[in-house]
Amino acid sequence: MHSQTIQAITEELITRRKQFKKAKLKWRVSHKKSARRSLGWIPFKKVAIKYADGYVQYGKHQFRLWDSYELSKYNVKTGSFVEDARGRWYVCLVVEAIPIIKSEAKTSIGIDLGLKDLATCSDGIKLKAPKIYHEYEQKLGIAQRAKNNKRVKAIHAKIKNIRQNMLHQFSRKLVNEHAAIFVGNVNAKALAQTKLAKSVLDASWTTLRTMLKYKCENAGVWFEEVNEAYTTQTCSCCSSRLSSPKGRMGLGIREWQCMECGTLHDRDINSAMNILALGHERLAGGITLF
Repeated sequence: MHSQTIQAITEELITRRKQFKKAKLKWRVSHKKSARRSLGWIPFKKVAIKYADGYVQYGKHQFRLWDSYELSKYNVKTGSFVEDARGRWYVCLVVEAIPIIKSEAKTSIGIDLGLKDLATCSDGIKLKAPKIYHEYEQKLGIAQRAKNNKRVKAIHAKIKNIRQNMLHQFSRKLVNEHAAIFVGNVNAKALAQTKLAKSVLDASWTTLRTMLKYKCENAGVWFEEVNEAYTTQTCSCCSSRLSSPKGRMGLGIREWQCMECGTLHDRDINSAMNILALGHERLAGGITLF
């Protein structure tokens, strides 16, 4: 084992001891059959690794990589070898790179996150919630009852990959087409404690917001989360709340008409338009209406 790896592990131990304020930590083990088994993790520093011609050299070992990022163009700072739940190994590298500011878009958009539609945009575009976990739930249950751990891990990995691919494509499209993106700050953690837990976790709101945030930073696009309180109940045309659906009884009402101005609203699009207006107020330094 390279000396830099030993140093990195020691630094990690010191950090965790300070974090948890304990002199002794309960480390997980590497035995495959142990209930306390931990996934593999081998950290290293810059001097411990060399990369050239598609190969990573670590100590006396060489590993061939599928390099889709042209790593030879970047200055590697640190990294680690990590194992996933299926026993596959990856090399994760931290590189020094200058963000490429390339956005030429001039429009802005508001996004309302939900369960019927994962995301609804203020321009009317909707991303349907695919219910990926529900689709594979029966197969997962069969594998779990058969105690086929390898199959269980494969199904979980497939669910994750499908979800990640969908969110990556959607977030990339939004970042490429807009100069500013505003998202409602729906509390996914709190809703995950309710009867809607499976649907909330399947929607992956937090993952979508994270993707939008770092992609916006790299593309020079403004990103901000805004307080979405009352955005569903407020008319985006006249700001009235008198005739809007409220409470649990109103959750099933997908369209409603404002009695003040007569505008017919799609529930989620109306919310997204209010989120966009709040985002514009934040940019202008105005006073929030809600």
